[in-house]
Amino acid sequence: MHPIERLRYVARASGAPQSALVQETAAALASFGSDPQGLVTACRRIVSRQPTSGPLLWFAARVLTAGDPANEIWVAAGEVQADRTTAELALALPDGATVTVLGWPDDIGDALPRRGDIEVLAIDTRGEASGFVSRLWQADLEATDVAQQGLGAGVAASDLVLLESPAIGPTAFLSVSGARAAAAVAHHAGVPVWLVGGVGRLLPTRMFDGLRTRVERGAEPWDADDEFVPLDLVDRVVGPRGPETVADALARIDCPVAPELFRGDVF
Repeated sequence: MHPIERLRYVARASGAPQSALVQETAAALASFGSDPQGLVTACRRIVSRQPTSGPLLWFAARVLTAGDPANEIWVAAGEVQADRTTAELALALPDGATVTVLGWPDDIGDALPRRGDIEVLAIDTRGEASGFVSRLWQADLEATDVAQQGLGAGVAASDLVLLESPAIGPTAFLSVSGARAAAAVAHHAGVPVWLVGGVGRLLPTRMFDGLRTRVERGAEPWDADDEFVPLDLVDRVVGPRGPETVADALARIDCPVAPELFRGDVF
């Protein structure tokens, strides 16, 4: 596939796993190694077309601020490919727990089938829960499709709430709509909330604010597919090192600031 066509594919991709977006972008950007201006333009366009993707923003910032961008493309992409978050989550889940998830989370969905002793309540936030539950059934997991109006009851009946985020900032994170309500109910009921965010999800304030500005344009918040949730509703962040306190996770922020990715935006 021609590099430009590959970039167009990534720009149009909807619902693709974050790791796949990064790998496809890396393959496309490899041809821009000797064209610095073309590399900046390509990175800016791809992150503007995928405004909710923290890993793409992290990846583009890493590449554009590197001394050797051509090499950094493969180094950063390799770190995403080697992400251990899914495996660490599967190991850390409490034995025999009932967990609540929202929609069809990619990393959580890869981790749960590794644990046959887990019961899953899947809240139907985007009309995806029935498909997610069917997938879990195929893995011999006990899973229930819960209508959105049952979110509060489902969370209160759980031992753990698992939320997934493509972008985590110092004070808030992006997740599927309904995540804020789920986290708030869990916090009130004393149910732990684990936020799953692998390599490339942790962003410094300036980069997260730029992403947030783009995401919040357009649709009214009550009509949006995604929403921002206060990080103080989270008990643990699960990344490649397993569950950590929020403070310990934020200490691992490794995304450089690349203002050129937001040219034309308020930054």
